Amino acid sequence: MISKETLFVLSLFPYLGFLWFISRIQQVPRLALYGFYCTLLFVAVTIVAGIYAQLHYGRSLADVDWLHGSAESFLTLSNILVVLGFRQAVMERKKDK
Repeated sequence: MISKETLFVLSLFPYLGFLWFISRIQQVPRLALYGFYCTLLFVAVTIVAGIYAQLHYGRSLADVDWLHGSAESFLTLSNILVVLGFRQAVMERKKDK
């Protein structure tokens, strides 16, 4: 059976492939692309926060509310950038018609 940590690491490769392909498509709004890249920042912050929670509190990240919420704020930022980027593209498309 594959551990959750191994599965997590393996899941990064398809996402990196997605980022590589999507960054080559000129029609993808830049702001949305930044949001997709910001998801990597969320992953990095979550890993660091998880290690800190384990070392400092002896608990998993999910059990340290202030730390977990802080890490999740990076995912929220990523989602906002993606939505605003595609919203801007839709608004520009409507304006052009």
